[in-house]
Amino acid sequence: MNPSRPSAVTTALVLDVEGMKCGGCVRAVERTLLDQPAVEEASVNLVTRSAWVRLREDEGGLESVLAALETRGFPARSRSQTLPGPAEQDPERTWGWWRQWRQLMVALILLLLSVLGHLAEGGQLPLPLLGALPFHAALATVAVFGPGRSILVSGWAAARAGAPSMDTLVGLGVGSAYLASAVALVWPQVGWPCFFNEPVMLLGFVLLGRFLEERARLRTGRALRQLAALQPAGARLLMEDGAVREVPVAALRPGERVQLLAGDRIPVDGVVLEGHSAVDVSSLTGEPLPLEATPGCELASGCLNLEATLVLEVRRVGAETALARIIALVEQAQARKAPIQGLADRVAGWFCYGVVALALLTFLFWWQLGTRLWPQVLAMPMALMTEASAVHSHGAHAPLGAGAETALGLALQLTIAVLVVACPCALGLATPTVITVSSGLAARQGWLFRGGDVIELAASLQQLVFDKTGTLTLGRPLVASVLACEDPSRTLQLAASLEQSSRHPLAHALLQEAQRRQLPLLSANSSRTISGAGVLGELEGVSGVLRVGAPEWLQAEGVGWSERMQGALDQAMQAGQSVVAVALDQEPLGLVGIDDRPRQDALLALGRLRDQGLKLAMLSGDRRGAVERLGHQLGFQSDQLGWQLLPEQKLQHLEQLRAQGAVAMVGDGINDAPALAAADLGIAIGTGTQIAQDTADLVLLGDRLEAIPEALALARRTMTKIRQNLGWAFGYNLIVLPVAAGVLLPGFGILLSPPLAALLMALSSITVVLNALSLRLP
Repeated sequence: MNPSRPSAVTTALVLDVEGMKCGGCVRAVERTLLDQPAVEEASVNLVTRSAWVRLREDEGGLESVLAALETRGFPARSRSQTLPGPAEQDPERTWGWWRQWRQLMVALILLLLSVLGHLAEGGQLPLPLLGALPFHAALATVAVFGPGRSILVSGWAAARAGAPSMDTLVGLGVGSAYLASAVALVWPQVGWPCFFNEPVMLLGFVLLGRFLEERARLRTGRALRQLAALQPAGARLLMEDGAVREVPVAALRPGERVQLLAGDRIPVDGVVLEGHSAVDVSSLTGEPLPLEATPGCELASGCLNLEATLVLEVRRVGAETALARIIALVEQAQARKAPIQGLADRVAGWFCYGVVALALLTFLFWWQLGTRLWPQVLAMPMALMTEASAVHSHGAHAPLGAGAETALGLALQLTIAVLVVACPCALGLATPTVITVSSGLAARQGWLFRGGDVIELAASLQQLVFDKTGTLTLGRPLVASVLACEDPSRTLQLAASLEQSSRHPLAHALLQEAQRRQLPLLSANSSRTISGAGVLGELEGVSGVLRVGAPEWLQAEGVGWSERMQGALDQAMQAGQSVVAVALDQEPLGLVGIDDRPRQDALLALGRLRDQGLKLAMLSGDRRGAVERLGHQLGFQSDQLGWQLLPEQKLQHLEQLRAQGAVAMVGDGINDAPALAAADLGIAIGTGTQIAQDTADLVLLGDRLEAIPEALALARRTMTKIRQNLGWAFGYNLIVLPVAAGVLLPGFGILLSPPLAALLMALSSITVVLNALSLRLP
């Protein structure tokens, strides 16, 4: 992607936000955050109860943001950037396990007592006490001011803050039913039935639905918790005298040595000093084959040592480790919303106002006009009652939605149904549940999307552009020949000495060959990289300016070029080799031919991408012969190849391609930063220690090119699930709200009672979460 860079120094962090219940709450929290001068960007996730925030460091601190949220009734705290401790890793503690089960038991007890009361009232149960009106009134009072009290308080606080929520709607419905019943009990002349059972059943269904929704929502974050569980709590610190001490991982510091036994999880990022072993890296990269760990090999935290004892030098600990960065990226991805969620959030922000307005219109219509147009509706509910319940009249107990003898009573019943059946939760959960599941699944495979917006863009890609070296090839090129020189060893020694600080794959090939020939490297007094051309500088003990890079660049710099040099260059090009020229001042020293093999899965991965309907291209700074040879092997057409391109020329090609549709750039994240940033979507392929590239929107850990079509397929499945959820959320409310308002009552005699409305509301939210969880299915 190509977002505008913030002008001021900014910090991105994740906040844990309490008190969010529905899409309206999400909108209120987001609006509160964006109203703060210190906040540049904000994105809120209802599923993870979190907010991703980018703060300006010159506009105040985090404290003012947290205080503003506290004032609006949403207490928040900054999430720790280190790996979670044992208490945080326990999902049951994290999500209030005991509170949830207590809520479930209360809901079941309320529903059981309500059902028993109905059975006793109808004569099916020989317990007159349970059917007595005082018992129903007492039970409703306990329910409303016991488990229902938190809903009433939260709903009132949200309404008073100008951000009504689902609790506001449920609180209005429960409170209205209870107050109407109390008025009918104390003042029978109003002609309303007492329906004390209905607030009890309504609260029971609401609490049961919230329990089921919370448990299902908890499962959406399972992948992230599994990643956090890869971090061991302790490590074996190797002392100077050879003794081993068990210490907490947090106590380790860079430069210290730790001992890893077979079966140990790697606690930190580090470099192997001693030992040979196989290491399982599948938990981070998804690659099934173990890595052969030898001295000098860099290992990431969270991997599993399989065979033998290793000694590791600590390089990064805590929040700097690969595992901690992966978790941080996943958390940010879950907090950053997809653009498709914008419509749902805008609707959810005004949803509660609209429902209250519809409820008020429903009340006024049926009170003043509806019963005059269709007087038979007052008899319909009574006709549905049994003889046993028909004896209940003024002040007696009757089911809500049955026995309304006055227009005011019917209007009140329908109004309560409208308030209760509305489900802003489904709108708020439709997108973030799927994003949470998807980003968690991706992280387990080693695919790190930086946000829901990245997933949405990945699903809509039309073109992919690949870099050549290190992306389509192994990135571990080897020196194949040294041409047109009198002293090959001297030429290699000088070239490797100047390139020893470079991270380019071709520089690595020079260094590897110098090491193989046991050539000592000279110290560089100065060096300067010419982007897309090469390196120039001076070496200790060598008189003159040394240049190592593209032959065309050396010729442009005035280096002499003989027929012998040109012949050697043509020979290397015909072999499909990359060529590095070496010159001291204006005197050429020779040419180095470097060969790089394509990745084993490159042809298969590109075929799968073509089968997905994507247009492919390859842009490289390498010579034409090497690019065309590889392009022919991998099935590229001539017009899909670009060679000898400087970084700015790659950007020009990308701009031309963007005019034809969304384009992604695939590189190794090291030398392709400008192109990755300029493309609509930057995809970097790297190892577990290379995940901090800010220019890449999607980071694929490991060396599998097949991860690209797999990740894009997951993105498309994710968007399909999001569209399904949004269709359900909007469709549910568009259908049930008119039914609850009594649209079908005159013609069909269909009346939606508040208990059934509460059940439908709960099922609507649960359906959205379960559909998101189905993304895990193959």
